[in-house]
Amino acid sequence: MKDAADFPVGAAVSSTFITDAGYSGAAKRDFDAVTFEYLMKHGAIVQDNGAMNFTNTDALVTAIGAQDIFGHTLIWHQNQNATYLKNFAGITIPAAVEQLTNPGFESGLTGWSVFNSGNPAGTSTITTTTVPAELHGGTTAMKVINPIGYPGSQWRVQIASILVPTTVGTQYTFSYWIKAAAAGGTVRLSTADQAGGNAQYQGDQAIGTTYAQITWTITANSAQTRFLFDMGQSANTYYVDDASFKQVIVAPGGAAVAAQLDVAMGNWITTMVNRYKTKVRAWDVVNEPFAEGPVAIRNNTNTSPSPADVLVWSNYLGRDFALKAFNYAKAADPTADLYINEYNLETNPAKLDSLIAYVNELKGKGAKIDGIGTQMHIGRTNINFAGIEAMMKKLAATGLKIRVSELDVKAVQGSAAGKLTAELAAFQAEIYRYVVNSYVKNIPAAQRAGITVWGVNDKNSWLYNGGTEYPLLYDNDYNKKPAYAGFLLGLK
Repeated sequence: MKDAADFPVGAAVSSTFITDAGYSGAAKRDFDAVTFEYLMKHGAIVQDNGAMNFTNTDALVTAIGAQDIFGHTLIWHQNQNATYLKNFAGITIPAAVEQLTNPGFESGLTGWSVFNSGNPAGTSTITTTTVPAELHGGTTAMKVINPIGYPGSQWRVQIASILVPTTVGTQYTFSYWIKAAAAGGTVRLSTADQAGGNAQYQGDQAIGTTYAQITWTITANSAQTRFLFDMGQSANTYYVDDASFKQVIVAPGGAAVAAQLDVAMGNWITTMVNRYKTKVRAWDVVNEPFAEGPVAIRNNTNTSPSPADVLVWSNYLGRDFALKAFNYAKAADPTADLYINEYNLETNPAKLDSLIAYVNELKGKGAKIDGIGTQMHIGRTNINFAGIEAMMKKLAATGLKIRVSELDVKAVQGSAAGKLTAELAAFQAEIYRYVVNSYVKNIPAAQRAGITVWGVNDKNSWLYNGGTEYPLLYDNDYNKKPAYAGFLLGLK
């Protein structure tokens, strides 16, 4: 096929190229360019800590040899290590770490210190209890018996936590569950540093006879802080359980998130383009920027942000996210061709018009955009011949380079036969012929950047689904299908 075309004819390939001679043989014989299905995407390379592992990608680059490689894709909302991106940007707020060593008193009073036990010392009893009715959670709670009240002197009975490293000016929260044996109980929290100074006081809290949670947030004023239970004012028996001492994690604002994502984007694009610039002369810089129904730039409302690999860049960076991406790619390799890639342009005229308008908008802001890719994942049951023709003409009118970037044709699509019959194979071949012919007929020679079939043979296609669909030019055993002949007829 590559000999029958005056433009690049490409195939999407995976690591199967390395392990399957039939796969690599077909890819080398019929195609003069390849696109990596996955191995140049963010999710294939970026690790959870932000490090980049190029082992698998480099191995495939080496195996490809002399064939041209089209870079796919630098910025997409899917197939990313979104866990890293969300953590790095502050979109995912890390859980605060528990600072206490024995917050539930399950190890008795380990990690707690009795500073005062009444007047004289020892008047009050500070122990633990395992009586089920006296617990809030677990198997143990702290029990404080204060037989004498010291009005105005809560400090007379005092139990302290461990010293915790704290950052001056940062907020921390101490919480605990408490109840008293009788009505009229009262307690307060206070703080102290290593030397017993820099104290802060919560104020007296009324304590009832059923467990209730008390929470106090402070701004640290020293490099080490301990919390203290002050329980001397009212004679009573107190039960304390499930304490907690944690830093308050503050979510960053939108500007801070955007700034971090900008850093991550720039680092990723710059690293990728620089690493492969001798092998990759063209890149899909931005992939699928638009959502459908209604057509609009993606955000977290029209694109679900919940799958593990999804981060919608434009939700945080705005519509100029693509401008940033193209600028980073240009800076890394000013000589590479840079593309924007989208799907369903042949069936959704509003999306096609919006994409072209967006390209013009970005170019007006200085973006280097050399071409547009139209994916064309199409099928027998929804083929729109008139839409294909209209799309090709509108894309040609932009004057940019045009690629059919991810072509495959579903033919079975739940037919009664449940397999690729001779009739369905013939119609699939006609669709391939029509698409290729429409491209040759409508796209001027100087703008023809190529056609890439999204895969080599059926069983390795993303659409194969255990043998329910056969969308490519070769069958499972690398025999040429009628679709192959249809593609050739389109070229001729």
